[in-house]
Amino acid sequence: MSSGNFLPDLSPPDVQQAAQLIQQAYSSAHVQVDQRRIQQELVEIQRRPEAWGLIVPFLEHPDPNVQFFGAHTAQVKIMRDWDSFPEENAEHLRDFLLKLTSHSILTGKGKVVCRKLFVAITSLALRIAPGSPSRWPDWIVSAVNSLSSSGMPPEQLLAFLTIVAEEVETADLLGTSKMQMHQFLLDASPMVVQAVITSITRPTLILPELQSALKCFQAWIYTLRANDITPIIPLLITIMTPAPDSGFNESTFSAASDVLQEIMTRSSLAGGAGTGTLTEPLLVWLDAHGDHAGSVDGVSHSLCKLLVALGDHSTMYFASNITSSKPIPGTPYQRAYFVQKFLHLLLKYTGLSGYYGVDEEASEMTLGFWYLFQESLWSVEYEDQAEDQDGIPSLLDVKEKEQWAVVNAVYVQLVEILRRKVTWPDQRTLNYWAKDEVDRFQVYRRDVGDTLINAYYILRNDMLGYFLEDIQKRFAQQNGSQGWEEIEATLHCIMSIQEAVPLEDNPFLAKLFGPDVLGRLPTSGQDRIRRTMLGLIAAYSTWFTTQPKAPTPTSSPSLLMNAISYVVAALPEPALCLPAANALRDLCDANRAALAPHIGAFAELHAGLSDIPDTEKSKVLQSIASVIQALPPEEEIPPIHAIVSPVVEKLAQALHISSQLVDETRIIIISQLQTLSGVAKGLTRTQDSLLILDESPEERAEAERLQRARDDYMMVKVREDLFNTIRNVATCWSMDAGVSDALSDFFRSITSLPSDITLLSLPAAPIFEIICLACQRQLTAVWLSLANMLVIQLDPPTLFSASTLKSTPSPEALGVISTLLPILLEASLGLLGQPGAMEANPDIVQAFFGCMDTIAKHFLVGFYRLPAGALDALMQCAVTSLSLQERYSLVATCTFLETLIRRTASSDDLGDASTILIQGHGRPILRAVLCGFAGVAPRSATQNLIELLSIVASKFPAETRTWMTDILFADDFVQSKASSEAKRTFVKAIIGSRSPKKTREAAQQFTLVARGLEGTSFGYASVNI
Repeated sequence: MSSGNFLPDLSPPDVQQAAQLIQQAYSSAHVQVDQRRIQQELVEIQRRPEAWGLIVPFLEHPDPNVQFFGAHTAQVKIMRDWDSFPEENAEHLRDFLLKLTSHSILTGKGKVVCRKLFVAITSLALRIAPGSPSRWPDWIVSAVNSLSSSGMPPEQLLAFLTIVAEEVETADLLGTSKMQMHQFLLDASPMVVQAVITSITRPTLILPELQSALKCFQAWIYTLRANDITPIIPLLITIMTPAPDSGFNESTFSAASDVLQEIMTRSSLAGGAGTGTLTEPLLVWLDAHGDHAGSVDGVSHSLCKLLVALGDHSTMYFASNITSSKPIPGTPYQRAYFVQKFLHLLLKYTGLSGYYGVDEEASEMTLGFWYLFQESLWSVEYEDQAEDQDGIPSLLDVKEKEQWAVVNAVYVQLVEILRRKVTWPDQRTLNYWAKDEVDRFQVYRRDVGDTLINAYYILRNDMLGYFLEDIQKRFAQQNGSQGWEEIEATLHCIMSIQEAVPLEDNPFLAKLFGPDVLGRLPTSGQDRIRRTMLGLIAAYSTWFTTQPKAPTPTSSPSLLMNAISYVVAALPEPALCLPAANALRDLCDANRAALAPHIGAFAELHAGLSDIPDTEKSKVLQSIASVIQALPPEEEIPPIHAIVSPVVEKLAQALHISSQLVDETRIIIISQLQTLSGVAKGLTRTQDSLLILDESPEERAEAERLQRARDDYMMVKVREDLFNTIRNVATCWSMDAGVSDALSDFFRSITSLPSDITLLSLPAAPIFEIICLACQRQLTAVWLSLANMLVIQLDPPTLFSASTLKSTPSPEALGVISTLLPILLEASLGLLGQPGAMEANPDIVQAFFGCMDTIAKHFLVGFYRLPAGALDALMQCAVTSLSLQERYSLVATCTFLETLIRRTASSDDLGDASTILIQGHGRPILRAVLCGFAGVAPRSATQNLIELLSIVASKFPAETRTWMTDILFADDFVQSKASSEAKRTFVKAIIGSRSPKKTREAAQQFTLVARGLEGTSFGYASVNI
């Protein structure tokens, strides 16, 4: 086929050489390096203007790979190199592509080749159809008429229309062009609908044409109006209907089902619309043919997806009509019958036989519906109530009771099914499961837990009553070790709904944690049910606070102590130690006051810690510390000394272990640090000090009592030994990643604001010194984030001050900053000043400037007391980091500079520091910001650069005007798409701006222009990222 005279004409040897290169690219004989080289050469060939001349020769080549590359070249040249194509040849290219596509299809080219040509035609239409006047008016209908007149079969025409909808929907268009292309789709909609109807209503269906028609309709659904979609729905239902003699056809059923699902989720009928034309016809069909539900095959899986889509679409309809007596037209049954039949079918899928992930894959899909259904039930207005009862209260009450009786029955059945579905198989069966099957079943159990929460909101205590009754029945029927899987499933369900259960006394939970249930559970072996019960106890740890705290002398052990005993019994067992330690920690943390009278029992627990692995010992000691915290301060001293001193002693001994046993030493140090962190966390009171709005005399007296206990010789000695040991650990081991993480957690736990101080808390200043010395040895983000935290503790918030102004930091704290800030800067700038260090350590950059920002907020004067040159070095580092590509580093830098400039300019105590700062560093900062707008910085950080620009421009307008003009028009300004006029407009807008909003809009517009994104939907859609 001739290419015409408007495309380049290449010689046969050139065409053959390029074709051989393509064949080499698809050959498996070439190594990966050669493949990459060949691919690069092909890309270079496509970039040349002469590549237009390869389209026809490649399409006529016998090798399908070469044919595909020819069609691909047509698409690429139109999309990428259209600006260089002669405008006067656009219509010639349009006609030529249509003929070339028809010829390719009629001569039997492959589907992937034809698809590429369809994409090329659509890409051309996106170039020339928009505009006034359009160079391809009514292009979809025109293209279809042209292709059809050449003899193209309906299947291929429908495939072309599918490509049209997909490509136009994802095209990067703006404003009028987008509206115009959408109008082209709307104008072609009647033709598309008619083509689809013709193909799916033939007396003898042709499967490839049917599938092509349904796929086409699915692609157009987003565009079609409701009245275009409605006529297709009964035809789709007919396609799904099984033949009397042969039953369901899986291929046609699944294709029609997929389209109906798309209608209910993406079309103009989505969101519950079309109940009379979509919901009710499907309900009638399901009543007649839904009995296939519950089996495991392709049709059943597709039917389940259809049910789920219908449930999501029509949730409000089902909630409104679950007991409605209104009939569905054309049937003898009421709406309630069809709704309840739908719920019955969905429950069958929810309760598919077998185990999810092993025997079936569909039951999980139904879980989301029950959440939506529960939400709808609470918000629906029942039509029968509103219209038929004439406002008679007694009838309304009866009707509502009937409705909720049905709802309760449905959710009771759901709970019974889900309890069964989460039951593990016996160990013999489980041994044959693959690891991924076990993992999928565990995830499914967690998902079921979310659904059970929705059921609880309907059933409330009836649900807990059912679970407890089920457990009692299982106990009665139990035979040896059999049956524990069933009880474990019930316990898992109770654990899953904890967040929904009110924090109040509950007789069913009291029974659960009493001798009738907890007392009958195994205490040896049977790890799975014991692990689940331990998790359940941890989940309900706060519920025990609803129980009486002071048992009488004659009373039996409390429910809380029953739970504690059960948990402690599991601690020595390696398989259960972790969940048992977690449960003990949660119980003790939530029930400190109730457990304080039993401190003697916890002393015995501490004495028996030798059987517990070091990895979990920290949680056990945290539990004990939680109980100690509930004692009067003076009574805390002996037990704190008893649990802390051995740990500190063991930690100190570890520092003297032979240097040849490095790994063993590291393990011991990390373990002891974790233990100390746990103790410090346990001693921290649970009440949030920030919620205390005033300081009562009782609280002041309590604080004085606490301070007296802190001043006790024994506690002073404990803290001194602790600090000295920790300082030695940091000196010797701070460069080890594992130890530094453990130290970080310890420092966060052992330091606090004054309102949260404990007997063991260490002051912030000496810890800050340790951190700075560690930074000298090896700078890490861990140390810098700790320094950030400690700066805040050096200048804590004043909760009870009568003044509305923030108080100035104490001279002692300011002295600490003045001493340690130069050390921190020297260590940080020494690393970050090395070539490539900022790019290689974005976490350090972010943490460093985050720390500097905090110091600027609390100790601004500290920067102006630095040794000569230190502040300049910091500012130069900040300016350099403004060009980084990592967003979080750049954002932290912008925030620091904004804080420093704003607070310096607003301070009356710093004299001319503001002028000196901006004269020395304002221009470099502004240049970095403007270069960032022009493309140096990532677009996600544009808003932060704008805020920095706004501060500089508002505080120093005269300097900003001069510097912006000089920078933007300098020869060394970064290359961008911004013209001189765009730059002048930008400067004028910034200088004339009187609000941050105007500055932001001007900067955003300049950013789009400079990056060549003006006029693109991507650019405008992301201006606020």
